[in-house]
Amino acid sequence: MRYSAAPATESAMLDDIVKETMSATPPAPAAAPASAMAEESTAAPMMASEPDAMSVPEDSQTALNDEERSEVEGIIRNYLIANPEIIRDAISELQRQEDAAAQQQQVSMIGDNKKLIFSSSRQVVLGNPKGDVTLVEFFDYNCGYCRRAHADMKQLIAEDPNLRVVLKEFPILGDGSVQAAQIAVAVLLTSPDKYPAFHDELISEKGAVDGDKALAVAQDIGLDPAVLRAKADSDEVKANINEVRDLAQKLDLTGTPSYVTASAVVVGAVGYDNLKAEIAKAREACKQAANC
Repeated sequence: MRYSAAPATESAMLDDIVKETMSATPPAPAAAPASAMAEESTAAPMMASEPDAMSVPEDSQTALNDEERSEVEGIIRNYLIANPEIIRDAISELQRQEDAAAQQQQVSMIGDNKKLIFSSSRQVVLGNPKGDVTLVEFFDYNCGYCRRAHADMKQLIAEDPNLRVVLKEFPILGDGSVQAAQIAVAVLLTSPDKYPAFHDELISEKGAVDGDKALAVAQDIGLDPAVLRAKADSDEVKANINEVRDLAQKLDLTGTPSYVTASAVVVGAVGYDNLKAEIAKAREACKQAANC
């Protein structure tokens, strides 16, 4: 049972639950024992000439009258008041089922979009380009959690020689994030060998990041800001960022960092140990699928 909006009071909530419970069709009467059916069959000829006064309307066998319904509603209401944890458990179970369905939908979307997720020509690849498992990160340069998670990513790459990491620019935290992402993609397009150093420095910056900050970082590593500024307005850069946004929408990603493997979507800075565990699961899944 789902509520589109919370009832105004706990009493109203109970009333809604009771009414919805009572709206279900009552079960059909249980079948009579075989012996009773035999006796009824034997007595049938004797009853054939009797008036039909003993017959009971079908509706009265399955439907409750107003008085009976009110009585049952009272029983249910009193039971729920005496055992309120039932409501909590029901809501928790509903949430669990909805989360499971959402996760299954995300896994399905991974399969449907595996080429763009794992093998897009517009993406950045770190670690081992020919690794046996891929971890994709959607990030924003202004995301504090992304900055903290950067150390986890570096450690995973350093410790796992067969890990392939894909970075996807997903600027969702304002105009400054969009500007920084545009400069980052411009770096990728003009000097791909410099991108890892650029990314490492920019994602480690303190405070707000925008286009000017990104250009300053690019200049620090020997790139020409004028060239990057011109490239940042190109259709190629727009196509890169739009591709990532479209993927994020299909995968129902609304925050950063978000990670995608062959077998799951992981949202949030979950930490080194959890990422390592997800990589292990994905590595196992890769043995049976082609999502890697």
